[in-house]
Amino acid sequence: MGPLNDLLIVVRRTFAEWLGLRWTDLSFTEAGSAFLVLIVLLASSLLMLLARGARFQHARRAAIGVPAILSVMRRTPLSAARHAAFLLFLLGVPFFAVALADPHTAYTREQRSYPGRRIALVVDASNSMILPFQTKQLKPTTDRAFFTAVASAERFMKLRMNGPYRDLIALIQFGTDAYVVTPFTTDYENVLLSIRLIGDPVNWARFDDGGTTILQGIEEGTKLFETFDFLNASGNLMVLFSDGIDSQLSLKGKAIDQLVTTARKSKIPVYMIRTAYNRKFGDVKEDALWKPAIERTGGRFYPAADEGTILRAVEDIDRLSAGRIDVREYTAYRPRFSGYALIAVALWLSAGLLKLGFRYFRVFP
Repeated sequence: MGPLNDLLIVVRRTFAEWLGLRWTDLSFTEAGSAFLVLIVLLASSLLMLLARGARFQHARRAAIGVPAILSVMRRTPLSAARHAAFLLFLLGVPFFAVALADPHTAYTREQRSYPGRRIALVVDASNSMILPFQTKQLKPTTDRAFFTAVASAERFMKLRMNGPYRDLIALIQFGTDAYVVTPFTTDYENVLLSIRLIGDPVNWARFDDGGTTILQGIEEGTKLFETFDFLNASGNLMVLFSDGIDSQLSLKGKAIDQLVTTARKSKIPVYMIRTAYNRKFGDVKEDALWKPAIERTGGRFYPAADEGTILRAVEDIDRLSAGRIDVREYTAYRPRFSGYALIAVALWLSAGLLKLGFRYFRVFP
């Protein structure tokens, strides 16, 4: 069902884009070639009709006479419906011609809706993340909690890339303070590169902000959403990877409840994967603090004591992140043939289905 769902999403997206087009905005770079192809097709069709007519005249001379149909037998008004397959084929020709003419738009500014989310990946790079964490499938650089967290973030990124989504993704690294590594972008390869760079042992050794302030990471993520004017918009999400060893209840005079309330009001649910090896919920004393705080944002708290829990958590967050986002797009040149080609193919497939699937439609006008 996965490939079928992806196909339906692409079809819906293409059709929605076509509906938003205005004919006056289109330019055609191959109009002459399309016109020439249509002339050739029309001439070929006429030649075939002439050849068919000549053969029919030859066949009439050797025909056998049969009694005439009685005049009292009236034609059914539905008899014209037998030409439906041919009419569908003819309807597809002008759409094919427009697609062949290579329609495109020059400079455009459009508001589009896509399946996906605005996702801020927040990774804890504090000194406490040096504790061991054994894995097999994630294959981090070394078996430490920080590298496991980085590998988990990369795993989540690849899940989103393999799905039908057009996410806007940002990367934030935090210790005592928080730093934006990559702002919101659809350039997934750039985000993946940034994840691998912060996960390099040499680069992590140079990260000299070794404390753990989870609230700082959450606040920096909220500020990033605000900077891009995403607050109060649907489709926001924050995924936090940390060992959860942080009992700080306030930040810059703001209590944890105030910061959590801000995230909830701004519609930014936080999903936290607590990476502490062989430590179930409650084994880390701060679990009792962070679980209710995270859930008050509308997100979920995952106490990951092993690799299997991390993998299930990442897949669960991916499944829960299937929403839609509205984005403003600016393009200098964009091909627009796909919608017309889609309609032509749909009409021709329908004509073929009628022709091959129902004997009633196997006639030529």
